[in-house]
Amino acid sequence: MHTLPTLSQTLAQLKKAGYTEDFNLHGDYLAGQRSAIRLAPSEFVVDQHFRFEGPSDPADEAVLYAISSARFNLKGTLVNGYGTSSDEATDRLLRAIQQQTP
Repeated sequence: MHTLPTLSQTLAQLKKAGYTEDFNLHGDYLAGQRSAIRLAPSEFVVDQHFRFEGPSDPADEAVLYAISSARFNLKGTLVNGYGTSSDEATDRLLRAIQQQTP
């Protein structure tokens, strides 16, 4: 159960658990900021996701994804807006991953 109240606290906890890469979306793949690795949807899985809601501002809504790649022995995170601030390209990529899951 997700009990940490803020995005920054959850990010810090995930980093302690080994999710050290900060992923960004580039077209149809994820790119790490610390590594030169690019991950196609078939090369990673979403281990967990967390949704955060701002106390009074819907623009504060976000989703945090904990991502791992067995192929590259790499774990990291991807943050996306939620609702009206959601990044459509990230949503498409994550839907593609969900469709690959049996």
